[in-house]
Amino acid sequence: MKYIYQARSKEGKMETGTVEASSKEAAALLLQKYNIFVTSIREQTPLILRAENISFLNKVSKKDLAIFSRQLAVMVQSRVPITQSLKSLSVQTKSPNFKEKILKIAQLVEEGNPLSEAFATFPDVFNIFYVSLIKTGEASGKISESLYYLSDHLERENDISSQITGAMIYPIFVISVLLVVIPIVVLFLMPRLVDLLKETAVKPPVFTQMMIDLYGFLANYGWILLVGFFLLALFIIYYFTTKEGKKRYDELSLKLPFIGGFLKKTFLIRFAENISTLIGAGLSINNALKITRDTVGNSVYQKILAETEERVSQGEKISAVLVKYPDYAPPFVVQMIQVGEETGTLDKNLMEIVNFYNKEVKRAVETFTALLEPVLIIFLGIVVAFLAISVLEPLYGALGTV
Repeated sequence: MKYIYQARSKEGKMETGTVEASSKEAAALLLQKYNIFVTSIREQTPLILRAENISFLNKVSKKDLAIFSRQLAVMVQSRVPITQSLKSLSVQTKSPNFKEKILKIAQLVEEGNPLSEAFATFPDVFNIFYVSLIKTGEASGKISESLYYLSDHLERENDISSQITGAMIYPIFVISVLLVVIPIVVLFLMPRLVDLLKETAVKPPVFTQMMIDLYGFLANYGWILLVGFFLLALFIIYYFTTKEGKKRYDELSLKLPFIGGFLKKTFLIRFAENISTLIGAGLSINNALKITRDTVGNSVYQKILAETEERVSQGEKISAVLVKYPDYAPPFVVQMIQVGEETGTLDKNLMEIVNFYNKEVKRAVETFTALLEPVLIIFLGIVVAFLAISVLEPLYGALGTV
């Protein structure tokens, strides 16, 4: 069971957190092993709506994981013992959930488990790619280099995610404003306008009549639309969480105009960077392909990588397989991989692909943002103008009859 504690660190700093143990005494002893001296401890109540029980609030971001990996790399390179390094990093980690995991990893390492196995106990944070690189570092005696590889990799992935998130802020804001303004007009202003027009017997303009008709429809059938929309949304979410639905979504998303091309570039970056990083760290090409297949995040590319892995194990080259999929692996990518295979510089050539497509993705996001802003401004202007004409014109007409 879990216990919530308040404690004082070796440096005298007060901190709070949670720890899992069989009893209060066991929890206190466990914390004392890490030079954390408990001042109060109580059993955590299993409330359903507690923040720590909500999965998306517990998620460790790529940025946090990149910072953790780089700091651990620096400490390991400086010959600080692994357990001491992990305990030090847990103290400065802000996320209670991540702090608890780091302490558990430190405990497992202290008990004699390899660092890679300790990381593997938390696959939601440390995926197979992360664990494989740490395992390779343990085998070669270069854990710090593996951690540097990982931190660079995570920082690049975080940069791409940040660019996409930044591009979506403005359209989401505009759409949110519309979703607030339109219901206010339809549900609060239109009823009063309808009553006013009835009193003055003024014939409403076309736009106003359309708004009145919409109001009447929503008043009578709005609940049906709301329930239908809710059920449809639930069905779509459920379908896309199934194996067949996920596969269908992956296929359709790559065929969408503009978005499909953008996603292909993103997956090619992930594919090339993962293989380059794994080969550079000392893994075989077959193992690199297998791990990348499990982490690429799209069933179409997973299928291509599965075939590539099988054919490479039979003695063929990666480029010979990818050339059959020009829609998903452009000739530029195939040519770069082919040259890398022939010259023995596959990892470097793959990283050149990553650098090229990183610039392409950045330009695509900037172009998308530049085009989207004026389009949304025009769209918002049209909607506001339509609402203004629908509401203000009949008001002027009604006032003219007074």
